[in-house]
Amino acid sequence: MKPLPNLRQLRYLVSLAEHLHFGRAADACAVTQSTLSAGIRELEAILGVTVAERTKRSVLITPIGRRIVERAHALLRDAEALVSIGASATRPLTGQLELGVIPTIGPFLLPELLPHIGRHYPDLKLILREDKTNAILDRLGDGRLDLGLIAFPYVTEGFEALPLFDDPYWFACHRRHRLAAMPSIGEADLADEGLMLLERDHCLHSHALPLLAALPKLAQTTFSATSLHTLVAMVAADLGATLLPELAIRAGILHGDSVAICPLADGAHARRIGLVWRKQSVRADEFRILGDLISDWAATALSPPERRRSGERGAEISRPRSARSSRGVGHKKVTRKTSPVFSQS
Repeated sequence: MKPLPNLRQLRYLVSLAEHLHFGRAADACAVTQSTLSAGIRELEAILGVTVAERTKRSVLITPIGRRIVERAHALLRDAEALVSIGASATRPLTGQLELGVIPTIGPFLLPELLPHIGRHYPDLKLILREDKTNAILDRLGDGRLDLGLIAFPYVTEGFEALPLFDDPYWFACHRRHRLAAMPSIGEADLADEGLMLLERDHCLHSHALPLLAALPKLAQTTFSATSLHTLVAMVAADLGATLLPELAIRAGILHGDSVAICPLADGAHARRIGLVWRKQSVRADEFRILGDLISDWAATALSPPERRRSGERGAEISRPRSARSSRGVGHKKVTRKTSPVFSQS
C-alpha cells in the first residue's frame, strides 16, 4: 500500500506556510523546531516533492507546496468536522470554537457577553481572534476560524449569515460644537460638516458611506483613524466630529464631559451585528443556537447607559433591538446553565 501523509505532518506544513518561520510554526503546533522540521522532511519524502525552501533567514513555500497547503487545509478541516459531528450530536457547543471578532465590536460587547455564554455552556472553549472583517472572512474560508462576529451590511457571498441585533450610529462632537445641543441630527444638519471616520478598510467607514452619499454638499472626511478611541480623542480635542456606534458609547468610550452625542434623526442609520460561518459547516445548528442565545441576551442586557447631556439638552441612548425580533422572526430561549473557559489568540 502506498504510504500516505498523516494529519500531524499536514498540520506542520499548514503552520509553516502561515508563519514562514520554523521556530514560530513549531510554537504554534506546541512541538520543538526539530520535531516540526522532521515532520516536514517526512512529508516531502512521502510526496516526492519539495514543499519548502529553507535558508538561514527565511522560508519560502514552493509553488507545488502552496497547492499542497490548500489541500491540507481542506483535509484538516474535514478531520475536525468528523470530531465535531460526534460531539455536537450529543452535547452542542462543547469543545473548542475559534471565533473571529472585529475591533469595533470585540472590546465593547465581549466583556459582558462572554460570561453569559459561559454560564450556559461551561464546556465551550472559545479561542478569540480580533481582526478586520475581510481577514476574518479569509480565515473562515480556509478553515482557520469556525465563526465570525461582524457588522453588516457586508458582502458575505459563500457564507451563512445570522443577524443578531441592530447597533445605531450617533453623531459625536465637542460640547462647544454648533450641533452639540441638538436633540437629533438630520441630513440637512450635516450638509456642511466634515466627518472624521475610520480608515477605508474598516467596515464602519463603508457603513457611513450611504449617509455621506445622500449629502452632496458634505465636506470631505477630514481625518482617517485606525481605532474608535483615536476618533474620540480627536473629537475631545475639538478637531472635528464623527459617527460612533451605540455599543461603543454604552461601553464607556466617552471619557470626561467634553464630547457630546446626538442621535441621528433617521433610525435607519444603524449597523447590524451578526454571526457568519461557512455554508458547509457541520456546526451550523450549534451556531444558530448560539445566535439565539446572543440575540435574546442583547434584547434585555444592553440597557441604556446614563443620560449624557450637552449644554442644556442631551440625548439618552436607546436600547438596541434584536435584529430578528424587529423583523418578526421568532427565536427560542436557551435555558441550559453553563460557563466556558476562554482563551485569546
